[in-house]
Amino acid sequence: MKAIWKDTVIAESSDTRIVENNHYFPMEDIKKEYFKPSESHTRCPWKGKASYFHVEVDGEINKDAAWYYPEASHAAKPIENYVAFWNGVKVTE
Repeated sequence: MKAIWKDTVIAESSDTRIVENNHYFPMEDIKKEYFKPSESHTRCPWKGKASYFHVEVDGEINKDAAWYYPEASHAAKPIENYVAFWNGVKVTE
């Protein structure tokens, strides 16, 4: 699977995990040069507290376009530190 924004592959993996129709990519399979830490957090009742990244390509920033669970709940442990995308990031084969 690939995650693409602004015609740039920002993550690529053969080991994504699907939860609630989202592909979660292993942290080691994201291209870290496109990711900037965000101060944003949200809470999912069953997955826990999510942290976010801004995605930056060619000087354009897509705020909070990627999220992950650094300390996932017991039920969500399989996606702990796996990264998912939204807000215009296309995930495709």
